[in-house]
Amino acid sequence: MTIDVPTLLLIFCINFIYITLNTIRFMLTMKGFRNLAPVLSVIEITVYVVGLALVLNRLDNVLNVMAYALGYGVGVRVGIWVEDKLALGYIMATVILPSTDTELPKLLRENAFGVTQSLAEGWEGERLVLDILTPRNQERKLYALVNEAEPKAFIITYEPKYISGGFWVKRVRNSRFKRR
Repeated sequence: MTIDVPTLLLIFCINFIYITLNTIRFMLTMKGFRNLAPVLSVIEITVYVVGLALVLNRLDNVLNVMAYALGYGVGVRVGIWVEDKLALGYIMATVILPSTDTELPKLLRENAFGVTQSLAEGWEGERLVLDILTPRNQERKLYALVNEAEPKAFIITYEPKYISGGFWVKRVRNSRFKRR
């Protein structure tokens, strides 16, 4: 069996590119990028067909299949990394504080976070609950501020599917309009 290094690298690179594009396109689709996701899918499928043809035409060489599989795995990892760096969309954070006497809501507002606060009853008494909607690219900053001011805070985050009314509507609507 002859080892054709340029072909192996080509197969790896093509599948790496395909899967990276696939992962990013999937994330864009989930975030509602209705025009960008289909355009990316055209490029993605073209790369896929070329890469698959290279492997299928040389199935007698197991190294080609291994290069294809390795490109797939590395592409998934890099695609996730790229999406994490892009930090598309919004998160909703619920922060439950052990004390109602805190300056955290004020600190968050001073750092441009919209905060809705309410009192709640927990297992050990009264708690302060903060609801915070923020772009995902501000998520780490939010965690750092909360953890620095209130290390015992309980934080839950999720990605809202639909946002209507309130502080963020105009900003969210404008950013969605730009994506379409």
